[in-house]
Amino acid sequence: MLTQEQATQIKEQITKQIDSTFPEDKKESAKQQISTMNSEQLEEFLKQNNIIKEQQCVFCSIVSGDAQSYKIDENKNAIAILEINPISTGHILIVPKKHSQESSEQTKELTKKISNLLKEKLKPKDILVSPSTLFGHGIINIIPIYKNETIESERHKATPEELESVLKKILEEPKKPIKKPKIKKIKEKLWLPKRIP
Repeated sequence: MLTQEQATQIKEQITKQIDSTFPEDKKESAKQQISTMNSEQLEEFLKQNNIIKEQQCVFCSIVSGDAQSYKIDENKNAIAILEINPISTGHILIVPKKHSQESSEQTKELTKKISNLLKEKLKPKDILVSPSTLFGHGIINIIPIYKNETIESERHKATPEELESVLKKILEEPKKPIKKPKIKKIKEKLWLPKRIP
């Protein structure tokens, strides 16, 4: 959905277009019609006139499997994925599966599970959990703190190789020590024949 600022800018652009292309007798009514539209009506108008095409939200595409992601885990209501522009190594987003959905109990459970997993696998000093809204989803950032990172810290674009490496490290099963079979020592006296010279 368009923000209020986007809607205002688009209305200004359409009004300029009306001034330069519409017949004089229709300009005022067209401008009046555009100015009274709310954000939803304006977006619908733009779609109907093929000015914008309806796009699926990035997170909805990830949830549906249409877009690539680096999935750590999921439950009924949320999915945990690696942030592709992380603040620190292992930065994970918890994204509700339904668009515009806020955090639920299952989302919080997944957040706790992933935070514990990061502590165990990546050994950060601390874990920062920070809710925010992005593309209409109430997401949760889980950021491993190695130095003094905050939610405002600089992000970097992670390469697919970096993301694969972090994913592998987080999802790697702990190595179980190989148990050697115990050998029983027999404490019997062996009888050997006497040697004859």
